[in-house]
Amino acid sequence: MKIYQQLVQLNQRHRGFHIITREVLNALPQISEFKTGICQVFIMHTSASLTINENADPTVRMDFEMYFNKAVPENDPNYQHNYEGPDDMPAHLKAAMLGSSVTIPIRNGKFALGTWQGIYLCEHRDEGGTRKLVITAWGE
Repeated sequence: MKIYQQLVQLNQRHRGFHIITREVLNALPQISEFKTGICQVFIMHTSASLTINENADPTVRMDFEMYFNKAVPENDPNYQHNYEGPDDMPAHLKAAMLGSSVTIPIRNGKFALGTWQGIYLCEHRDEGGTRKLVITAWGE
């Protein structure tokens, strides 16, 4: 069994859902060595998240943003954590709903994703800054 790990810093992105599959693969090219394995991608932040979903039609990502903004609105007067701006507490809640990591099977040196699947960086802040990922792959 081999294990590889890489810390990656993603460029700042605007609020929304962004496909980062290619960036993850480029950061850990050793994935191509595995016949079978697993890759975990973990985001080191509490106001952004990761998920896997549709990678072809950009309107899906727009609808994700619309849905989460409706489900977790800004400026709720019941939020106590509000000193970092109106998008901060909603960002923490959205990140908790979606999660901080994704796990992808590796098959014959490639991600075994479905035809229309990609990894999303879910940026929940207006100005979230750069984001750090820990990418770990193991297998044979």
